[in-house]
Amino acid sequence: MIPRALFLAWGDLLRPRIFGVIALGIGLTLLLFAALQAGAFWTIRLAAPETLTLPWIGTVTIAPALSWGSLVLFPLMSIFLMVPVAAGFAGLFAERVADAVEQIHYPEARGLPVAFWDGLWESLAVMGAVIAVTLITLILTPFLGPLASVLYFAGNGWLLGREFFQMAARRHLHEPQATELRRRLSTPVTLLGIAIAILLTVPVLNLIGPVMAAAGFTHLFHLSRRRAPTSLRHPPA
Repeated sequence: MIPRALFLAWGDLLRPRIFGVIALGIGLTLLLFAALQAGAFWTIRLAAPETLTLPWIGTVTIAPALSWGSLVLFPLMSIFLMVPVAAGFAGLFAERVADAVEQIHYPEARGLPVAFWDGLWESLAVMGAVIAVTLITLILTPFLGPLASVLYFAGNGWLLGREFFQMAARRHLHEPQATELRRRLSTPVTLLGIAIAILLTVPVLNLIGPVMAAAGFTHLFHLSRRRAPTSLRHPPA
């Protein structure tokens, strides 16, 4: 199911309705990173000492060098922050992507929209958890070595899978039914989440990661729903 869901999601990226969401998401993501970069630049510029006196060298100008040197943070931010950005993206755009995917591929089984604020608050909670996993991984990296990457991708893959699949399922099922279906499919949901988490660490490609996640989990829901018990197939009243 996972290769099929990813293949279908990849093919959806250039469809007009979904491409429009990609363009909007990329624009907002770049604005966010630019704002963070500007904040880092001026924080360093204002907090760092203007000059520093070194033995045998004398006085050197330090603040401008450090502030301009912070520009290297931009590509690093795109690697470490795209996963929480994707989690937040779910509450803003996943509904639009899911609706477009269902209209194209599953017109006979389109779901009902999830309340925007419900999705947004849940996304913010998951985004906070993703940030916590990322920080814990960074702290433990000197002790875990290569296992830190395993913790990072496994933890964030589970969180992203939980968030995006739950939102796709809630378009069709009540909350308890959606949760039960997600638990039944915990392995494919987590594996697809890990695949998305890996994509989100690849520069440039990570900009389309959130849309791939929303489309991929919508396809995964519909592909898996055919195998689900009858009690998990009824749309919410």
